[in-house]
Amino acid sequence: MIDLSVLMLTAFYAMFGILMMIVSNVVIDFFIPGDFSEEIRRGNRAVAWLSAGSFIGIGEILRAVIAAPVYDAAPLDFVGGAVASAVYAAVGIVFFILGFFIINIWHRKYELPEEIMRGNTAAGIFVFGIFVGLALVISGALR
Repeated sequence: MIDLSVLMLTAFYAMFGILMMIVSNVVIDFFIPGDFSEEIRRGNRAVAWLSAGSFIGIGEILRAVIAAPVYDAAPLDFVGGAVASAVYAAVGIVFFILGFFIINIWHRKYELPEEIMRGNTAAGIFVFGIFVGLALVISGALR
């Protein structure tokens, strides 16, 4: 038999994850100069790689938050659990964006955002890898 409360919780976290992915990508688009939507429409593969990496990375971070809720140690009600998940998701996303900028500063031979907006596919693939790597580390820290 299907447990309606579990089904509702599943629906909530699915919608929560989708909303957080959209918000996170808007934030990433804000911090990395350029209009991602316009660049992708024009066929900028570097921006497409960056966007794909950010969606995969944010998805992995959100998966970790949802799969290993922080409130297991201290039982909370649904609202408390949802708030705790939102806070940890936000912390993960902040470190995701911060990690990109730290790596960009460390890798000073060229500016990754500028290279990506110029359509440098290699830079886009490199940032894709950065985002996936950051997500793996951050999602591990969130458990």
